[in-house]
Amino acid sequence: MGRTKGIDRTDDRPVYVIGGGPGGLATAAALRGHGIRAVVLEKSGAVGASWRGHYDRLRLHTTRSLSALPGLAMPRSFGRWPARDDMVRYLEKYAEHHELEIVTGVEVSRVERGARDTEWLLRASGGREMTGRAVVVATGHNHTPHLPGWPGLEGYEGTLLHARDYRDATPFAGRDVLVVGAGNTGAEIAVDLAEGGAARVRLAVRTVPHIVRRSTAGWPAQRTGILVRRLPVRLVDRAGALLSRVAVPDLADKGLPRPGTGLYSRVAEGAIPVQDMGLIDAVRRGRVEITAAVTALDSGKVELADGTLIAPQAVIAATGYRRGLEGLVGHLGVLDADGAPRVRGARCAPDAPGLYFTGYTNPISGMLRELSLDAGRIARAVARAHR
Repeated sequence: MGRTKGIDRTDDRPVYVIGGGPGGLATAAALRGHGIRAVVLEKSGAVGASWRGHYDRLRLHTTRSLSALPGLAMPRSFGRWPARDDMVRYLEKYAEHHELEIVTGVEVSRVERGARDTEWLLRASGGREMTGRAVVVATGHNHTPHLPGWPGLEGYEGTLLHARDYRDATPFAGRDVLVVGAGNTGAEIAVDLAEGGAARVRLAVRTVPHIVRRSTAGWPAQRTGILVRRLPVRLVDRAGALLSRVAVPDLADKGLPRPGTGLYSRVAEGAIPVQDMGLIDAVRRGRVEITAAVTALDSGKVELADGTLIAPQAVIAATGYRRGLEGLVGHLGVLDADGAPRVRGARCAPDAPGLYFTGYTNPISGMLRELSLDAGRIARAVARAHR
Protein backbone atom coordinates (compact mmCIF):
# COMPACT_ATOMS: atom_id res chain seq x y z
CA MET A 1 0.00 0.00 0.00
CA GLY A 2 1.52 3.31 -0.95
CA ARG A 3 1.09 6.66 -2.56
CA THR A 4 0.38 6.36 -6.26
CA LYS A 5 2.31 8.80 -8.43
CA GLY A 6 0.67 10.71 -11.25
CA ILE A 7 -2.80 9.94 -9.95
CA ASP A 8 -4.17 13.16 -11.46
CA ARG A 9 -3.45 11.84 -14.98
CA THR A 10 -6.00 9.08 -15.31
CA ASP A 11 -6.35 8.20 -18.98
CA ASP A 12 -7.96 4.85 -18.15
CA ARG A 13 -10.59 6.57 -16.01
CA PRO A 14 -10.71 4.35 -12.93
CA VAL A 15 -13.51 4.20 -10.42
CA TYR A 16 -12.63 6.50 -7.55
CA VAL A 17 -13.57 5.43 -4.03
CA ILE A 18 -13.60 8.31 -1.54
CA GLY A 19 -12.72 7.05 1.93
CA GLY A 20 -10.34 4.36 3.16
CA GLY A 21 -12.56 2.86 5.84
CA PRO A 22 -14.24 -0.58 5.75
CA GLY A 23 -16.84 0.44 3.17
CA GLY A 24 -14.33 1.99 0.81
CA LEU A 25 -11.87 -0.89 1.06
CA ALA A 26 -14.54 -3.55 0.61
CA THR A 27 -15.95 -1.80 -2.45
CA ALA A 28 -12.49 -1.36 -3.99
CA ALA A 29 -11.76 -5.06 -3.48
CA ALA A 30 -15.08 -6.05 -5.04
CA LEU A 31 -14.45 -3.80 -8.04
CA ARG A 32 -10.99 -5.28 -8.46
CA GLY A 33 -12.58 -8.72 -8.41
CA HIS A 34 -14.58 -7.68 -11.48
CA GLY A 35 -11.45 -6.53 -13.26
CA ILE A 36 -12.22 -2.86 -12.71
CA ARG A 37 -9.46 -0.51 -11.61
CA ALA A 38 -10.45 1.20 -8.35
CA VAL A 39 -8.44 3.94 -6.67
CA VAL A 40 -9.14 4.67 -3.01
CA LEU A 41 -8.62 8.29 -1.97
CA GLU A 42 -8.04 8.70 1.79
CA LYS A 43 -7.53 12.13 3.32
CA SER A 44 -5.56 10.88 6.33
CA GLY A 45 -2.20 9.13 6.31
CA ALA A 46 -3.53 5.56 6.61
CA VAL A 47 -6.59 3.38 6.11
CA GLY A 48 -9.12 3.03 8.92
CA ALA A 49 -8.58 6.56 10.22
CA SER A 50 -11.86 6.72 12.15
CA TRP A 51 -11.14 3.40 13.85
CA ARG A 52 -7.74 4.62 14.97
CA GLY A 53 -9.42 7.54 16.71
CA HIS A 54 -11.99 5.57 18.71
CA TYR A 55 -11.75 5.20 22.49
CA ASP A 56 -9.52 2.46 23.86
CA ARG A 57 -12.33 0.38 25.36
CA LEU A 58 -14.15 -0.13 22.07
CA ARG A 59 -15.01 -3.62 20.90
CA LEU A 60 -17.27 -4.55 18.02
CA HIS A 61 -20.89 -5.19 18.90
CA THR A 62 -20.96 -7.65 16.01
CA THR A 63 -19.28 -11.04 16.01
CA ARG A 64 -15.99 -11.74 14.29
CA SER A 65 -17.59 -14.10 11.79
CA LEU A 66 -20.20 -11.54 10.75
CA SER A 67 -17.83 -8.56 10.67
CA ALA A 68 -15.20 -9.70 8.15
CA LEU A 69 -15.12 -7.95 4.78
CA PRO A 70 -15.38 -9.96 1.53
CA GLY A 71 -12.38 -12.07 0.67
CA LEU A 72 -10.55 -12.15 4.01
CA ALA A 73 -11.63 -13.76 7.26
CA MET A 74 -10.77 -12.21 10.60
CA PRO A 75 -8.23 -14.23 12.61
CA ARG A 76 -9.63 -16.42 15.39
CA SER A 77 -7.11 -14.77 17.71
CA PHE A 78 -9.33 -11.66 17.67
CA GLY A 79 -11.87 -13.51 19.79
CA ARG A 80 -15.61 -13.32 19.34
CA TRP A 81 -15.80 -9.54 19.73
CA PRO A 82 -12.78 -7.89 18.03
CA ALA A 83 -11.19 -4.88 19.73
CA ARG A 84 -10.47 -1.52 18.13
CA ASP A 85 -6.79 -2.28 17.53
CA ASP A 86 -7.71 -5.64 16.00
CA MET A 87 -9.96 -3.85 13.55
CA VAL A 88 -7.20 -1.42 12.56
CA ARG A 89 -4.76 -4.28 11.93
CA TYR A 90 -7.40 -6.13 9.95
CA LEU A 91 -8.07 -3.14 7.67
CA GLU A 92 -4.34 -2.75 7.02
CA LYS A 93 -4.06 -6.44 6.20
CA TYR A 94 -7.17 -6.28 4.01
CA ALA A 95 -5.70 -3.53 1.84
CA GLU A 96 -2.45 -5.47 1.52
CA HIS A 97 -4.15 -8.81 0.86
CA HIS A 98 -6.25 -7.44 -2.01
CA GLU A 99 -3.38 -5.29 -3.33
CA LEU A 100 -5.61 -2.24 -3.32
CA GLU A 101 -4.53 0.97 -4.99
CA ILE A 102 -4.71 3.55 -2.21
CA VAL A 103 -3.66 7.19 -2.23
CA THR A 104 -3.33 8.73 1.22
CA GLY A 105 -3.15 12.40 2.13
CA VAL A 106 -5.63 13.41 -0.58
CA GLU A 107 -8.89 15.05 0.46
CA VAL A 108 -11.64 15.31 -2.14
CA SER A 109 -13.53 18.56 -1.72
CA ARG A 110 -16.03 18.40 -4.57
CA VAL A 111 -17.46 15.91 -7.05
CA GLU A 112 -18.80 17.28 -10.35
CA ARG A 113 -20.10 15.94 -13.62
CA GLY A 114 -17.33 15.56 -16.19
CA ALA A 115 -17.12 16.82 -19.74
CA ARG A 116 -18.83 13.63 -20.92
CA ASP A 117 -21.92 11.97 -19.47
CA THR A 118 -19.87 8.92 -18.56
CA GLU A 119 -17.31 10.90 -16.54
CA TRP A 120 -17.01 12.37 -13.07
CA LEU A 121 -14.57 15.10 -12.09
CA LEU A 122 -13.10 15.16 -8.59
CA ARG A 123 -11.46 18.25 -7.16
CA ALA A 124 -9.04 17.52 -4.34
CA SER A 125 -6.37 19.01 -2.12
CA GLY A 126 -3.26 20.40 -3.77
CA GLY A 127 -5.24 21.56 -6.79
CA ARG A 128 -5.67 18.00 -8.07
CA GLU A 129 -8.35 17.23 -10.63
CA MET A 130 -9.15 13.60 -11.34
CA THR A 131 -11.51 12.12 -13.88
CA GLY A 132 -13.20 8.79 -13.25
CA ARG A 133 -15.89 6.74 -14.89
CA ALA A 134 -17.69 6.28 -11.58
CA VAL A 135 -17.38 7.49 -7.99
CA VAL A 136 -18.17 5.67 -4.76
CA VAL A 137 -18.57 7.94 -1.74
CA ALA A 138 -17.64 6.04 1.42
CA THR A 139 -16.62 8.77 3.85
CA GLY A 140 -18.71 7.23 6.61
CA HIS A 141 -21.87 7.68 8.65
CA ASN A 142 -19.89 9.26 11.51
CA HIS A 143 -17.91 11.91 9.68
CA THR A 144 -18.20 15.30 11.41
CA PRO A 145 -18.58 15.53 15.22
CA HIS A 146 -21.77 17.33 16.23
CA LEU A 147 -22.35 19.51 19.29
CA PRO A 148 -25.92 20.70 19.94
CA GLY A 149 -26.44 24.44 19.85
CA TRP A 150 -26.96 24.70 23.59
CA PRO A 151 -27.54 28.24 24.84
CA GLY A 152 -24.37 29.38 26.63
CA LEU A 153 -22.11 27.02 24.70
CA GLU A 154 -19.72 29.74 23.58
CA GLY A 155 -19.16 31.03 27.09
CA TYR A 156 -18.96 27.70 28.90
CA GLU A 157 -15.99 27.75 31.27
CA GLY A 158 -15.82 24.06 32.15
CA THR A 159 -14.06 21.20 30.39
CA LEU A 160 -16.11 20.16 27.37
CA LEU A 161 -15.11 17.64 24.71
CA HIS A 162 -16.82 15.59 22.06
CA ALA A 163 -16.76 11.81 22.47
CA ARG A 164 -14.48 11.62 19.43
CA ASP A 165 -11.70 13.10 21.58
CA TYR A 166 -12.19 10.69 24.49
CA ARG A 167 -9.61 7.91 24.77
CA ASP A 168 -9.76 6.52 28.32
CA ALA A 169 -10.71 7.42 31.88
CA THR A 170 -7.21 8.38 33.07
CA PRO A 171 -7.60 12.18 32.74
CA PHE A 172 -10.90 12.02 34.63
CA ALA A 173 -9.82 10.02 37.68
CA GLY A 174 -11.30 11.54 40.84
CA ARG A 175 -13.44 13.99 38.85
CA ASP A 176 -17.17 14.60 38.51
CA VAL A 177 -18.08 13.87 34.88
CA LEU A 178 -21.29 14.31 32.93
CA VAL A 179 -21.72 12.24 29.74
CA VAL A 180 -24.36 13.62 27.40
CA GLY A 181 -26.10 11.14 25.12
CA ALA A 182 -27.33 7.62 25.84
CA GLY A 183 -26.43 5.89 22.61
CA ASN A 184 -23.88 3.08 22.47
CA THR A 185 -20.93 5.48 22.61
CA GLY A 186 -22.25 7.49 25.56
CA ALA A 187 -23.21 4.36 27.47
CA GLU A 188 -19.79 2.76 27.01
CA ILE A 189 -17.88 5.93 27.93
CA ALA A 190 -19.98 6.31 31.08
CA VAL A 191 -19.15 2.74 32.11
CA ASP A 192 -15.49 3.24 31.26
CA LEU A 193 -15.36 6.33 33.47
CA ALA A 194 -17.08 4.56 36.35
CA GLU A 195 -14.68 1.63 36.14
CA GLY A 196 -11.69 3.91 35.55
CA GLY A 197 -11.82 5.92 38.75
CA ALA A 198 -14.05 8.94 38.08
CA ALA A 199 -15.48 10.20 41.37
CA ARG A 200 -18.96 10.62 39.97
CA VAL A 201 -20.47 9.75 36.60
CA ARG A 202 -23.80 11.03 35.34
CA LEU A 203 -25.42 10.18 32.02
CA ALA A 204 -27.80 12.77 30.55
CA VAL A 205 -30.64 11.08 28.67
CA ARG A 206 -32.95 12.89 26.26
CA THR A 207 -34.77 9.83 24.87
CA VAL A 208 -34.77 6.63 26.91
CA PRO A 209 -32.95 4.00 24.82
CA HIS A 210 -33.81 0.38 24.25
CA ILE A 211 -31.13 -1.74 25.92
CA VAL A 212 -30.40 -5.25 24.69
CA ARG A 213 -27.92 -7.87 25.76
CA ARG A 214 -25.07 -8.22 23.29
CA SER A 215 -25.48 -11.97 23.60
CA THR A 216 -28.14 -14.11 25.29
CA ALA A 217 -27.36 -17.76 26.03
CA GLY A 218 -24.61 -17.56 23.42
CA TRP A 219 -26.91 -16.12 20.74
CA PRO A 220 -25.67 -12.67 19.56
CA ALA A 221 -28.17 -9.83 19.23
CA GLN A 222 -26.82 -9.21 15.74
CA ARG A 223 -28.17 -12.54 14.46
CA THR A 224 -31.60 -11.62 15.79
CA GLY A 225 -31.28 -8.29 13.96
CA ILE A 226 -30.55 -10.13 10.72
CA LEU A 227 -33.52 -12.49 11.16
CA VAL A 228 -36.09 -9.80 11.95
CA ARG A 229 -34.98 -7.15 9.48
CA ARG A 230 -37.64 -8.02 6.91
CA LEU A 231 -40.45 -8.72 9.37
CA PRO A 232 -43.35 -6.31 10.09
CA VAL A 233 -42.40 -3.55 12.52
CA ARG A 234 -45.29 -4.27 14.90
CA LEU A 235 -44.37 -7.92 15.18
CA VAL A 236 -40.74 -7.14 16.00
CA ASP A 237 -41.81 -4.47 18.49
CA ARG A 238 -43.93 -7.02 20.38
CA ALA A 239 -41.18 -9.64 20.36
CA GLY A 240 -38.61 -7.06 21.46
CA ALA A 241 -40.76 -5.95 24.39
CA LEU A 242 -41.17 -9.56 25.54
CA LEU A 243 -37.44 -10.28 25.28
CA SER A 244 -36.62 -7.06 27.13
CA ARG A 245 -38.79 -8.00 30.09
CA VAL A 246 -37.03 -11.36 30.30
CA ALA A 247 -33.43 -10.23 29.76
CA VAL A 248 -33.25 -6.63 30.99
CA PRO A 249 -34.21 -5.59 34.56
CA ASP A 250 -36.58 -2.70 35.17
CA LEU A 251 -34.43 0.34 35.92
CA ALA A 252 -37.27 2.85 36.23
CA ASP A 253 -36.36 3.65 39.82
CA LYS A 254 -32.86 4.53 38.59
CA GLY A 255 -34.14 6.88 35.90
CA LEU A 256 -34.22 4.42 32.99
CA PRO A 257 -37.83 3.27 32.49
CA ARG A 258 -38.71 0.98 29.64
CA PRO A 259 -39.19 3.01 26.43
CA GLY A 260 -42.71 3.81 25.32
CA THR A 261 -41.87 3.29 21.66
CA GLY A 262 -41.22 -0.15 20.18
CA LEU A 263 -37.65 -1.26 19.55
CA TYR A 264 -38.01 -1.71 15.80
CA SER A 265 -40.12 1.43 15.44
CA ARG A 266 -37.17 3.29 16.94
CA VAL A 267 -34.77 1.57 14.55
CA ALA A 268 -36.91 2.77 11.63
CA GLU A 269 -36.34 6.31 12.94
CA GLY A 270 -32.58 5.75 12.88
CA ALA A 271 -31.93 4.87 16.54
CA ILE A 272 -30.43 1.43 17.10
CA PRO A 273 -30.63 -0.21 20.56
CA VAL A 274 -27.87 0.19 23.12
CA GLN A 275 -26.00 -3.08 23.49
CA ASP A 276 -25.21 -3.63 27.13
CA MET A 277 -21.49 -3.44 27.81
CA GLY A 278 -21.88 -2.95 31.55
CA LEU A 279 -24.42 -0.10 31.67
CA ILE A 280 -27.19 -2.14 33.27
CA ASP A 281 -24.99 -3.19 36.17
CA ALA A 282 -23.43 0.28 36.54
CA VAL A 283 -26.85 1.98 36.73
CA ARG A 284 -28.27 -0.66 39.08
CA ARG A 285 -25.33 -0.21 41.45
CA GLY A 286 -25.46 3.58 41.28
CA ARG A 287 -22.02 3.89 39.66
CA VAL A 288 -23.65 5.68 36.73
CA GLU A 289 -26.46 8.11 37.61
CA ILE A 290 -29.14 8.98 35.08
CA THR A 291 -30.12 12.64 34.68
CA ALA A 292 -32.46 14.64 32.49
CA ALA A 293 -31.28 16.00 29.15
CA VAL A 294 -29.03 19.05 28.92
CA THR A 295 -30.86 22.22 27.88
CA ALA A 296 -28.25 24.95 28.40
CA LEU A 297 -24.77 25.78 29.67
CA ASP A 298 -24.22 28.63 32.12
CA SER A 299 -20.61 29.65 32.81
CA GLY A 300 -19.33 26.56 34.63
CA LYS A 301 -22.73 24.98 35.20
CA VAL A 302 -25.10 22.80 33.20
CA GLU A 303 -28.86 23.24 33.14
CA LEU A 304 -31.01 20.12 32.79
CA ALA A 305 -34.51 19.69 31.34
CA ASP A 306 -36.02 19.21 34.80
CA GLY A 307 -34.67 22.58 35.92
CA THR A 308 -31.74 21.17 37.87
CA LEU A 309 -28.46 23.08 37.72
CA ILE A 310 -25.33 20.96 38.14
CA ALA A 311 -21.62 21.74 38.05
CA PRO A 312 -19.66 18.76 36.70
CA GLN A 313 -15.90 19.18 36.34
CA ALA A 314 -16.03 17.78 32.82
CA VAL A 315 -18.69 17.26 30.15
CA ILE A 316 -18.26 14.64 27.43
CA ALA A 317 -20.72 15.08 24.58
CA ALA A 318 -21.63 11.77 22.94
CA THR A 319 -24.04 13.70 20.75
CA GLY A 320 -23.35 12.06 17.43
CA TYR A 321 -21.99 13.05 14.06
CA ARG A 322 -23.06 14.60 10.80
CA ARG A 323 -22.35 13.01 7.43
CA GLY A 324 -20.69 16.16 6.08
CA LEU A 325 -21.64 15.52 2.46
CA GLU A 326 -23.05 18.94 1.58
CA GLY A 327 -19.82 20.47 0.30
CA LEU A 328 -18.84 17.31 -1.53
CA VAL A 329 -22.04 16.47 -3.43
CA GLY A 330 -24.76 18.77 -2.12
CA HIS A 331 -24.87 20.75 -5.37
CA LEU A 332 -25.81 17.60 -7.31
CA GLY A 333 -29.26 17.29 -5.73
CA VAL A 334 -28.55 13.79 -4.40
CA LEU A 335 -29.05 14.54 -0.69
CA ASP A 336 -32.27 14.70 1.32
CA ALA A 337 -33.23 17.43 3.80
CA ASP A 338 -31.13 15.76 6.53
CA GLY A 339 -28.01 15.62 4.38
CA ALA A 340 -28.23 11.87 3.74
CA PRO A 341 -27.99 10.32 0.24
CA ARG A 342 -31.42 9.94 -1.32
CA VAL A 343 -30.29 6.73 -2.99
CA ARG A 344 -27.66 4.35 -1.61
CA GLY A 345 -25.97 1.08 -2.40
CA ALA A 346 -26.09 -0.23 -5.97
CA ARG A 347 -28.65 2.33 -7.13
CA CYS A 348 -27.84 5.79 -8.43
CA ALA A 349 -29.98 8.91 -8.49
CA PRO A 350 -31.60 9.24 -11.96
CA ASP A 351 -29.64 12.39 -12.77
CA ALA A 352 -26.37 11.12 -11.30
CA PRO A 353 -25.54 7.81 -12.99
CA GLY A 354 -22.25 6.39 -11.78
CA LEU A 355 -22.36 8.09 -8.36
CA TYR A 356 -22.73 5.57 -5.52
CA PHE A 357 -22.93 5.85 -1.73
CA THR A 358 -22.16 3.23 0.90
CA GLY A 359 -22.14 3.31 4.69
CA TYR A 360 -24.81 5.93 5.33
CA THR A 361 -27.24 3.83 7.32
CA ASN A 362 -27.00 2.35 10.81
CA PRO A 363 -28.60 -1.09 10.37
CA ILE A 364 -29.66 -3.36 13.20
CA SER A 365 -28.05 -6.25 11.31
CA GLY A 366 -24.55 -4.80 11.66
CA MET A 367 -22.79 -2.03 9.77
CA LEU A 368 -19.80 -4.12 8.62
CA ARG A 369 -22.05 -6.88 7.30
CA GLU A 370 -24.14 -4.41 5.32
CA LEU A 371 -21.03 -2.66 3.96
CA SER A 372 -19.83 -6.01 2.69
CA LEU A 373 -23.12 -6.71 0.94
CA ASP A 374 -23.16 -3.20 -0.51
CA ALA A 375 -19.65 -3.66 -1.89
CA GLY A 376 -20.65 -6.63 -4.02
CA ARG A 377 -23.81 -4.95 -5.26
CA ILE A 378 -22.03 -1.75 -6.23
CA ALA A 379 -19.26 -3.64 -8.03
CA ARG A 380 -21.79 -5.62 -10.04
CA ALA A 381 -23.71 -2.45 -10.92
CA VAL A 382 -20.54 -0.70 -12.11
CA ALA A 383 -19.55 -3.75 -14.15
CA ARG A 384 -22.97 -3.86 -15.82
CA ALA A 385 -22.92 -0.14 -16.57
CA HIS A 386 -19.50 -0.26 -18.24
CA ARG A 387 -19.61 -3.70 -19.81
